[in-house]
Amino acid sequence: MVSERRQDYNVKSTAIGKNEISGDELRRIPALFGEVDLLRSIQLLPGVNTAGEGTTGLFVRGGSSDQNLIQIDGAPIYNPSHFFGFFSVFNPDAVSDVALYKGNIPANFGGRASSLIDISLKEGNTQKIRGSGGIGSISSRLTVDGPLFSEDASFLISARRTYADIFLGLSSNESLKDNQLYFYDLSGKLMWRNGEKNKFTFSTYYGSDFLGLAEQFGLGWNNWINSFEWDRQINDKLFLDVTAYYSFYKYKITVTDEDNGFDWSNYFSESGGKVALTYIPRENTELKFGVHSQLYYFAPVDLQFSDSENIQPFESTTRIGFQNSFFIAGNAELTEKLSVEAGLRWSAYQQIGDGVNYIYENGDPTIDGVVSDTLNYNFGERMQFFDGLEPRVAMRYLLTDGLALKGSYNRNYQYIQVASNSSAGLPIDRWIPAGKYIEPIRSDQVSVGVFKNLNDNKWELSLEGYYRDFRNIIDLKQNADVLFKDNVETEILTGDGWAYGLEFLLRKNVGKTTGWLSYTWSRTYRKIEGINKGLPYNPRFDRPHDLSLVLTHEINDRLSFSGTFVYTTGVAVTFPVGSYVLDNQRLPIYDEYRNQSRFPDYHRMDLSLTLKNKDKGRWWKGSWNFSVYNAYGRKNPFSYEFTDIMNNDIQFDSSDGLEVFSQRPGVVKTYLFGILPSVTYNFTF
Repeated sequence: MVSERRQDYNVKSTAIGKNEISGDELRRIPALFGEVDLLRSIQLLPGVNTAGEGTTGLFVRGGSSDQNLIQIDGAPIYNPSHFFGFFSVFNPDAVSDVALYKGNIPANFGGRASSLIDISLKEGNTQKIRGSGGIGSISSRLTVDGPLFSEDASFLISARRTYADIFLGLSSNESLKDNQLYFYDLSGKLMWRNGEKNKFTFSTYYGSDFLGLAEQFGLGWNNWINSFEWDRQINDKLFLDVTAYYSFYKYKITVTDEDNGFDWSNYFSESGGKVALTYIPRENTELKFGVHSQLYYFAPVDLQFSDSENIQPFESTTRIGFQNSFFIAGNAELTEKLSVEAGLRWSAYQQIGDGVNYIYENGDPTIDGVVSDTLNYNFGERMQFFDGLEPRVAMRYLLTDGLALKGSYNRNYQYIQVASNSSAGLPIDRWIPAGKYIEPIRSDQVSVGVFKNLNDNKWELSLEGYYRDFRNIIDLKQNADVLFKDNVETEILTGDGWAYGLEFLLRKNVGKTTGWLSYTWSRTYRKIEGINKGLPYNPRFDRPHDLSLVLTHEINDRLSFSGTFVYTTGVAVTFPVGSYVLDNQRLPIYDEYRNQSRFPDYHRMDLSLTLKNKDKGRWWKGSWNFSVYNAYGRKNPFSYEFTDIMNNDIQFDSSDGLEVFSQRPGVVKTYLFGILPSVTYNFTF
């Protein structure tokens, strides 16, 4: 059941901590290499941080990136990025709209501790075949939609592919010619209306990435999701929504070497179904209740070595989780000024066999990791059980017709987490289910805000404050290994966390000039025994100041301009406190403190100009988009390498007076992007 967003929604609704971006807004925002990107656009909203340049990972109100439920038409997607995090998997031509919930998440959603990103794919139109697409600097895309057999059914199919590998194949450099680097994705949606009261939709997505270096190294990963939805109007007051979905994610690493080669692969999947009934007894009053079931399958890590005679293959334990949730939620306008939305979700998770639990000598796997016994479980046998109540409540009080106060309280449980050694966008994160030694995350958040509409709802203004408390957050021990361990609990430490902040948003939705200005002040902390000497520390994505400006302007019927500016505090990092030389190689020394340093502040401006071709009444319409990413060439560091610098290196300081080929300890900074212009030809027919 879908309804149009009212112009006074910002003030009149109970929604707090919710932001929306339409597909049209998304396609007007300047982008890297001309590739319009949904997740990068969400990064421009208040309360959303990133881990640095070149990543699409989102960190919402103090939560880590795995604490976001990102779903396409009701189906979760586990790796929403292409090309090591530089691009997201969502083809903008296929997206209808996106909603970000970071405050009060409705009770019919759950499973993540921090946020919900709800993405809807477009439905095909039922009148005629039409299409759209673009030819850009690194990729091309095509979307076609239209009626299917009758006006009661429609289809949409969308495809996108990069062609960097094609250019590499044309190179005269043999070392480059044999390399491969590409991604592609396919999206589709079918819709059928059976009478006026039944609607069926089927959505699918498949995406794949591959990096190959001269047939010596290969890294690939892919997502595949399917969802089916049945909406039925039972009567004028009662509506049924049934959803079934399947989500699959796989990744593989191959090193081709006669003596040291290996194949490393892993995959996992989630299957689920949801049934919800919505009862609307009268205007401005709604009651929703239902059930949500999920089955998680964590396939074993499979590691095969080329030297199979001397090195035994490694395979981790299969892990299976089953989760049931029941929810009830309602909203009502109690008086002309007071509206309330309240809900309760009960979630229950159990880890089931077949599988094994390890018993450790000290009772704590993180002390020395010595296994004293194993407990084996048969298929379907319960290994561990967790459950919890998740209350959600939000209220809105109208001070005047265009001014409102809002507040909310939200509790969420999360039963699977990511353990990752990487902060560079690599697709090899390992999902860890709750079990004997790792309890589920519990997140409690309180938020309050003031919301104001101006100039006949043309402008929206909001100021929100929040405090969030985390329990059972995980982090890794120093030099942890989570990729090649079966009993991964020996590498993981657990503790608590908290975050708080203020978010300001000024947004203009109508007129020739539209856009928004957002500013967030926030702090995020973790406190985990065994890390930072047990003292609170900031995770990498703690970035106290975050400013974003988004502006679009229609100059005339054919010419439009858009621009963005971002400024944020640098990410928190751990720099070495010294170094030593071993076998002619300089190695860093770290102390016990974590993330005591920071990268320089990050800022960047992107500009875009779109010129439409003259409309001569033809069936084909085109436009040219000229974009500049990082318009003033800011050097935002991507990484620091602490190593020896030779006097013939670019960064060598001649004033040191060192002799030829002498060396000294130094820092090599890597910058990903300078000024990046791009041209894209977009078309519709």
